Amino acid sequence: KILLILGFLSTLAVIALIAVAVTQNKPLPKNIKYGIVLDAGSSHTNLYVYEWPAEKENDTGVVQQVEVCKVEGPGISGYAHATEKAGPSLAQCLRQAEEVIPSKQHQETPVYLGATAGMRLLSLENKSAADKVLSSVEKTLRSAPFNFQGARIISGQEEGAYGWITINYLLGNFKQVLYPGQSGWTKLLHSLKSISETSGALDLGGASTQITFVPNEDSRESPGNLLYFRLYGKDYLVYTHSFLCYGKDQALQQKLAEDLQASTSTLDNSSLLDPCFHQGYQRTIDISDLFKNPCTSAKKKQFPFRQLYIQGEGDYQKCRRNIQKLFDKTHCPYSSCSFNGIYLPPLQGDFGAFSAFYFVMNFLNLTSEQSPVALDKVTSAIESFCARPWHEVKPAYQQIKEKYLSEYCFSGAYILSLLENGYGFTEKNWQRIHFLGKIGSSDAGWTLGYMLNLTNMIPAEEPALPPLSHGSYVGLMVLCSLVLVAVILFAWLLFHKPKCLQKGIV
Repeated sequence: KILLILGFLSTLAVIALIAVAVTQNKPLPKNIKYGIVLDAGSSHTNLYVYEWPAEKENDTGVVQQVEVCKVEGPGISGYAHATEKAGPSLAQCLRQAEEVIPSKQHQETPVYLGATAGMRLLSLENKSAADKVLSSVEKTLRSAPFNFQGARIISGQEEGAYGWITINYLLGNFKQVLYPGQSGWTKLLHSLKSISETSGALDLGGASTQITFVPNEDSRESPGNLLYFRLYGKDYLVYTHSFLCYGKDQALQQKLAEDLQASTSTLDNSSLLDPCFHQGYQRTIDISDLFKNPCTSAKKKQFPFRQLYIQGEGDYQKCRRNIQKLFDKTHCPYSSCSFNGIYLPPLQGDFGAFSAFYFVMNFLNLTSEQSPVALDKVTSAIESFCARPWHEVKPAYQQIKEKYLSEYCFSGAYILSLLENGYGFTEKNWQRIHFLGKIGSSDAGWTLGYMLNLTNMIPAEEPALPPLSHGSYVGLMVLCSLVLVAVILFAWLLFHKPKCLQKGIV
């Protein structure tokens, strides 16, 4: 009888140990999946390749960017007069993606193209040309060996929302799980999470800019600027707005158009002194090019010359005054506004600023992971850069194209004007802005959020968890082990009694 009981208990303990271990540590297939997103911006197109373990599609922090390819030439909106060339321009980067992704997985890999403000403007200006550009792009993407999922113009609101999803996903803010390989970002992560659960997103492109964050108060003043998300079992009410024509390239066009109008009475032989370019810098632009898109067409009027000769002045303060004219703060139909009568709730929490915000500030050495640079130091650094004459700046940065180099003074001044005058950041909350290029191995931007949304990789509810918590699993394993040891020890004592006990029994 005792033998049967001991045998039964031993068997039960062993089975329990094996069952718990197998259930908890069930081996998962090593299956990597891939996705491709093309960011068709106003000035250029980037192709991104992402990968993730297939068995963890709904976990936070598992998607990683493994490749980025910058398409040669302009953005697809730049092919308005040669629409048939828009698609073929993407071919080289698609071939690069073919090399990165295993050939056996090409057909199952989704590929998406999202076009942003450059195509939004082209669609307003010439819808037929925009449709032909998208048709050319779609033809090329369909001919690639991947699973084509669509090419479309995304709205400014989508762009802002997907950028917000991307940075919060990569920072682990939805489930507080850190992104793999993020050791250098520990301080940034803690600072971003210290004020609010999620980080706001500031995106600056060539033709538009977006601001997105979770406001502190549930204001319904402007429902059109509010989006509702349910992610990982939590509800988020997100404010977002996209300002078309306020990307850095279109803002410069707007400023030049304003300056030209204001100077017509004093304009001599079609030349214009511009404080936002370095002293000694010269540029010639066609008047027709300046007024050809919807951002500036309303300011168009007849001029007695076809070309405008711009000469740099290098005066930061004057440049800022000119830029501030772009932000109309005269009327606000709400309790608070950014500019142009657009509702903006009080700024809340920390912000990740990416795309051109990062590229410009990084060029000016004004980005820092550990402790953001104070606003007064940022201002003086940009002012000093603008004051440098062109004959000194040009040879110091020979590796940078002249067009881009010549515009860093304007872009730096514009970023400060947009953040201070446009959105109302001050010395007090400036250091809550973190200029982000990459988070882990992935670029900060809207593309990852776009793919996550379209592939349903961020569920509305919490993803499935192991049957036991780690503590319960360890506790059960220890208990089963102790039972097994106790049974074995009892059996040993029963069948190996000391001789004195055996004699006593006899």
